[in-house]
Amino acid sequence: MTQDSLLETPVSDALDQRVVDLAERYLPLAVSILREAIRIPADHVDRSIDDGGDPRAGLSNHEGSRLEFLRGAIIDVAAVRHADDVWFDEYGNLVWVVRDPFDGVAPEHQRVIYFDGHSDTVQALRSQWHESLGGAVDPYLGLVDRTVLDPAALQRELGYLPPHDEWQHLLFGRGAADQLAGVVAEIIATKILLELADEGALRGCIVRAYATAAEEDNDGGGPRHVMADVLPGAGADLVPDVVVLTEGTGDAVKGALGIYRGQRGRMQIEVTVVGRSSHGSMPFDGVNPLEHGAAIISEAARRHVDGEGLADHPFLGRGTRTASWAALDTPSDCAVPARFTFRFDRRLTVGETPQRALADIESLDAVAAARAAGCTVTVEAPRYTQPTWRGHPVDNAQIYPGWITPEDHPAIQAAVDAYRRVVTPVVVEPEGGASRGALRRLPRVDKWIFSTDGVGYPIPVDDTTIEVPADKQWVVSGPVKHPAMFGIGAGIEQNTHRIGECVDTRELQHAIAVLARFPRSFVTLTH
Repeated sequence: MTQDSLLETPVSDALDQRVVDLAERYLPLAVSILREAIRIPADHVDRSIDDGGDPRAGLSNHEGSRLEFLRGAIIDVAAVRHADDVWFDEYGNLVWVVRDPFDGVAPEHQRVIYFDGHSDTVQALRSQWHESLGGAVDPYLGLVDRTVLDPAALQRELGYLPPHDEWQHLLFGRGAADQLAGVVAEIIATKILLELADEGALRGCIVRAYATAAEEDNDGGGPRHVMADVLPGAGADLVPDVVVLTEGTGDAVKGALGIYRGQRGRMQIEVTVVGRSSHGSMPFDGVNPLEHGAAIISEAARRHVDGEGLADHPFLGRGTRTASWAALDTPSDCAVPARFTFRFDRRLTVGETPQRALADIESLDAVAAARAAGCTVTVEAPRYTQPTWRGHPVDNAQIYPGWITPEDHPAIQAAVDAYRRVVTPVVVEPEGGASRGALRRLPRVDKWIFSTDGVGYPIPVDDTTIEVPADKQWVVSGPVKHPAMFGIGAGIEQNTHRIGECVDTRELQHAIAVLARFPRSFVTLTH
């Protein structure tokens, strides 16, 4: 069957309607869990540490209270058969497993499907939400006063909103789109899978679901732990055939709830310029690292605009680079500083390497000029060393590889099949078709603009620590290999990390349905 026919041919069986019905029935439950997952940091951020508070609650390495709540919710809503089917691993990831123990398929012959979503968020910026949105919306409490909500102010902040008469479907708060809705979708999907086990929803597969820790600060840290510390030497019943990433796959222009099969990689490039401090009235006695560093940033920006040293890829797009952070060591604001440190966020497309990206900065004329003037200039990929909320030590270079799963891989075909079965029959597009970020009847196979937990799964192609049977059909891409991966999740990419972040709960319902229908589609296509 061609990809075009997969996208358009209608299909149906009894399981499809059951999944659709349960996804709709359990949407209020999903919304309730999501609201609480978003709200929880409010219990901690305004209390002192001595009083049990945590000003960074909910952020990377501070997810504990949220994850404890989610563990309890998984048990309470029967998203696992037994309470001991959900636990925290050493890293701090929340893990739960569902299977049909009566399907007659030996564990080593079952398809292993990972659901993956991260549980941390970026900074809430609570005061900015209140200032920009007139106190109508709070990043933890959501919409608190609809009567003072200024639609124009909200529309200025976000990349896409549905028509105003559909705003009752929106759920607001930090993490609504990135990516707590994805974790909640996993919970409700595993509940549905268990309820429909007797109807074949789990036949021939094991689903291992993850709510990972510390993704925002260290992309893919949770799955990197799984690949490095859990899977080496493990049996086939732990090694994934496919990873379903539940990060938001909506686009403000192309439509909501795409099926994403790749992303660019990324890395941090840290530049440290050390000069010689002096009094500001006598700058000739010093060597100014801020001025030389500014010249480096300026030249890098110009070369980026001109596309110098940046590769392009027909699917993933062009590599990019932007100055993203800085710190200045100076005695005062009337002195020549002693040290200027700044970072570039570098997105790496296929064909680009971290070594080449570092060399591009090293080769800038402004770097040579700074050194000639007496500055010491260091260009490197920094290391991430913050321990997780469980105290697990971490030490990795901030280099996160991109990946692509081929469009003809069974995992992508199964995702398309699942979408057509449980979303296509339900979505009604307006006359003339859906526009911008609205839901589409037919599946849209595309890619992410930003980064996801997927960067934690690739390992060197010559790595032999994980035994991967050939029938798992892992993807080999240049110097790395990885399980087939794709994403589907509620949330518009252009609304993430923004003031007024929100998710359309209609997307959440359909994401749950696809996750609950995918295992059957995948097993059918691969057996």
